[in-house]
Amino acid sequence: MAKAGTRLAGKANEILEVFTHNVAQFGYDGTNLSDIANELSISKGTIVHHYGTKDRLLAALHTSYMRRRLTEAKLLIGKLDHPEQQLAGLLFAFILYQEHDRDATIAFQREVMRLAALDIDTEGLELRAEYIQLVRDVIEAGIATGRLRKTDLRIQSLLMFGSAQWAYTWFDPSGDESAEEVGAALVDLVLGSLLVRRTALPALADPKGLAAQTARQCLLEASAESGSGLAAF
Repeated sequence: MAKAGTRLAGKANEILEVFTHNVAQFGYDGTNLSDIANELSISKGTIVHHYGTKDRLLAALHTSYMRRRLTEAKLLIGKLDHPEQQLAGLLFAFILYQEHDRDATIAFQREVMRLAALDIDTEGLELRAEYIQLVRDVIEAGIATGRLRKTDLRIQSLLMFGSAQWAYTWFDPSGDESAEEVGAALVDLVLGSLLVRRTALPALADPKGLAAQTARQCLLEASAESGSGLAAF
């Protein structure tokens, strides 16, 4: 027999999963807790018991999403030796998220400004800041080794995130271009301007190369370890 705590955690996860799907489909304003309760055949009070408010559900979405992305990013950095490889891998991952964790990525990206305004989302905001700093640290390490040219870390990283932020509006995982092919274009765009020696660019931007393969492998490994059900994509 399942323990009560396990059952409660499972129900909370189900609520968050359905909420995430609805936000991805309809946006935060178009998502209704009563609809979620009906879909799960539970009372609205059960949702309130687990999360309190709709804002807190959005904060939970934010936090869980950033935990996954940080786990993957740290795993990726540990598998690649040089900063330019690590940056290429992270850039591939930016686009792979659209395929690998699509509902959560769309929900996160379409409501990121609302998320930033939630005073209650302290952990999620801290995790997002940690992720941004991780990317900046990789660029800074590349500059220190002489492989990447000096640049404004804040502006460069924000331009990178901005480029990926709206991918959910136009990238179709079932379309003509694969996530790796779109990621390759992003790598070419970013590292094409940062590399001191551009001779390394073709290998870094290769959709079948080390950086792309490592990014996909890390997403698979992290999801398998967490038991998120996203182990095959």
